[in-house]
Amino acid sequence: MTWPAIRRRHAALLLAGCAAAEPGLAVDGAPAIEQPRPFGHVVGDILTQRVPLASGRTLAPTALPGPQRLGAWIERRAARVERAADGRRWLVVDYQLVNAPQAPATVRLPAWRLAGDAAQPAVLVPAWPVAVSPITVPATPGAGTWQLRPDRPASRVATAPLRLRLLLAAGALVAWLAAWAGWLAWRHWHEARSLPFAAAARALDRLDDGHPSAWRALHEAFDRTAGEVLRASTLPRLFERAPRFEPLRDRIEAFYAQSAARFFGQAPERAGAAVASPRALCRELRRIERRSAA
Repeated sequence: MTWPAIRRRHAALLLAGCAAAEPGLAVDGAPAIEQPRPFGHVVGDILTQRVPLASGRTLAPTALPGPQRLGAWIERRAARVERAADGRRWLVVDYQLVNAPQAPATVRLPAWRLAGDAAQPAVLVPAWPVAVSPITVPATPGAGTWQLRPDRPASRVATAPLRLRLLLAAGALVAWLAAWAGWLAWRHWHEARSLPFAAAARALDRLDDGHPSAWRALHEAFDRTAGEVLRASTLPRLFERAPRFEPLRDRIEAFYAQSAARFFGQAPERAGAAVASPRALCRELRRIERRSAA
């Protein structure tokens, strides 16, 4: 072999070796291992290695590098296989920096080997140095104090929409309470004018028990409840129409007996019975009426 041919062969081998040693370059068209950039890292950063996988190569779970703490600076995460846009598969391994140096330092990602199989040889991933910098630096060289930034102020929150919603909600609550109170007032007012014993109680507030109008007001309430003019002989119709007044049957019958004696001179059927009080009887009847109307 002539000397020029030897020099050309030696230069080709040297160039191929340099290309194989430089990550990210290709040898004979095959992509090489991609390493993270070797500078500009701080604690918490994720460093990613990408190893090309040959077509048809299968990886057993035991062949993949597992998550592991690697010394004081680096923790390796679980490996994964990704497919690029060109269809080529890559084994991706992430490392996270878990410590911050007090001065710029160089940390080495350890070398590891991807086990081979019968069809494919093993792949050696070489160690790789990365420069790690501290987040803060001393104020002056050799000083014990650190150049810390002041606390970041909290971002301002637009409170005008919140105040508007609060005012609207409070206004809606006040309107609802006012409507409820108005409905209750209207209901009491309506009952006082529509329910028989409520109207009678309102009239009796201005009368004494002995006044004839007090007795007539209670009679009118009984008549409105029964839907007809009642007498002592027709009282059973009242209890048929309004059985809720059954507990006061004896007092109602006594009221009608004394009313007949008072207005028509008839002798009361129950001698010695206490004189009925229209006001007291109307209050009891009004209480039952209100419960049944609720």
